Formats: sequence, structure tokens, C-alpha cells
Amino acid sequence: MSAQYQITHDTHYEYDSPVSLAQQLAHLWPRPCAWQVCQARDLQINPEPTRRVDELDVFGNPLTRLVFERPHDELRVCAELLVQVLPRPALDFSLSSPWEHTRSALCYSGGPMNDELLEACRYRFESPYVRLKRSFVEFSQSCFAPGTPTLQGVQALMEKIFEEFTFDAEATQVATPLVEVLERRRGVCQDFAHLMLACLRSRGLAARYVSGYLLTQPPPGQPRLIGADASHAWVSVFCPVLGWVDFDPTNNIQPALEHITLAWGRDFSDVSPLRGVILGGGSHDPDVQVTVMPLHEA
Repeated sequence: MSAQYQITHDTHYEYDSPVSLAQQLAHLWPRPCAWQVCQARDLQINPEPTRRVDELDVFGNPLTRLVFERPHDELRVCAELLVQVLPRPALDFSLSSPWEHTRSALCYSGGPMNDELLEACRYRFESPYVRLKRSFVEFSQSCFAPGTPTLQGVQALMEKIFEEFTFDAEATQVATPLVEVLERRRGVCQDFAHLMLACLRSRGLAARYVSGYLLTQPPPGQPRLIGADASHAWVSVFCPVLGWVDFDPTNNIQPALEHITLAWGRDFSDVSPLRGVILGGGSHDPDVQVTVMPLHEA
């Protein structure tokens, strides 16, 4: 059994004054994965960019570089996607090695490391939005008793964040420090993913930030609203035996057919859907509308 989705991600900027020069980076193409296939994609851009380059970023995500060298007072970038999501295999978390062994496997010992371990090691350290502090080790202490299988400990951490934190869209901004999120126990999916990353990396484990979309369900009897969805974020953790395994602390679930993977990196700064630099423009805020529509409802 699989699921198919039509996805629209529409970003619109209206500038207070003309922008004379701009460069933008877009992570709007779904990453090819064993559990999903992008069957069709289209990127509508207005105004037309002076130059466009489609490539892969350093993490292997599809990346589109856009250059605008003509004055413009607004910018619209709209991605339209058709994605098929496939079921992921069920895993027995008790088969994962003790978390201390996983940590040791990721430590440099002077001997050779295989490509899989080397790739995982880049997700063990601090990044712009994920600082490593003792407070994150202490918060996760109850989840990682000595000898606890790695993925069972991660699952317990996911449950702890879900139970002790409140989703509050007004509580934080992108740059809100994680220590403040930990103190206030409030935030959004991006905060919860960053917090989980900080707890895991502070223990020497490898974990990456995953951006994507989540199918949301309207109230019973109500139609699905166009543009009412949003980007979502969760965490993927490396285990030497079972590989990379995803966890969604916002919803206390393992991502499955209702999660669409867009990109992954160290934190949000690596995989922001659209970011860049501009010359001019004055103050401006983007209007972002996301729709995730099951194909049978389209």
C-alpha cells in the first residue's frame, strides 16, 4: 500500500521598495528516497530569473539556485509536486546496539571507518541552530539508562518531548535559543526537532534534521482547506545495525505514509525552503501557503 499526493508550496514576497539584485537558494524538490518517488514537478517563478541552476547541495539534496539581476518589487516561487510515498519496513528497536556502543562506533579511534559511519559523523556536532550543552544531556538522562538499545532510548526521548512540551506557534521565532525552548516548554515542530537533535548530539549520537510535509486531517465533516498546511520537521537518527531511522517528536510517531521528505541537513539553516540575499527591498515578510492533497481528493 502506498499514498500519492499533490503538493503546492507557494511563496510570495512583496517588497516595500524595488529589489535591484537578488540571489535565492530553493530546497523545493523532494529528495529521492527508498520510501518515496517524485513523479512530477514544476517550479513557477515570477519574475523570470536571469540565471537558474539545478544541482545537489553538500548533503545530497536537490537545490535550485536563482539569480535576479533586474529590478523587481515582488517575487513568487511556486513548486507543484506529485509524490508517491511507499511504506517503510517495521523495525525491532530492541535489536539496535546499546547507545554507548553506537556512540563509540562514531568516535575516532585511529582505525579505518566505512563510508556509512563517516557520513553519519557529520551529524554529531554543533550547527548554527543546535548547540551542545550539559542541560540537554540532563534533560534526556531518563531515556538513556546504561545499556539501553539506541532506538529505544530515542523513542523514549521523542515521547518525553511530546508529553512535556506544548505546541505554540506564537512562542518562538527561528532564532529563539534552544535553552529558552527548554525552559519555557513551548514551541513548534522546528523547535522540537532542534531540541531532540541537541539532546542526541550532546550524547555523541548522530542525528539529522529532516524537512518535509505532513498530511493534516480536517475536522470530521469539514473540507480540506487549500493553503492551510505548512512545512514540517522531524529527526533522523543513525544506528549502525538498522541505519537511519526517523522520529517525529511533534506528533510522537514514526514518519510513515503521511510524511513527505523534502531534504535533510544539520538543522533548519541547511534546508530552508527558500532563502537568499537581496539588494534593496526594504522590510518584507513572505506569504507562504502550502497544500498537501491526497491524489484521490484532487
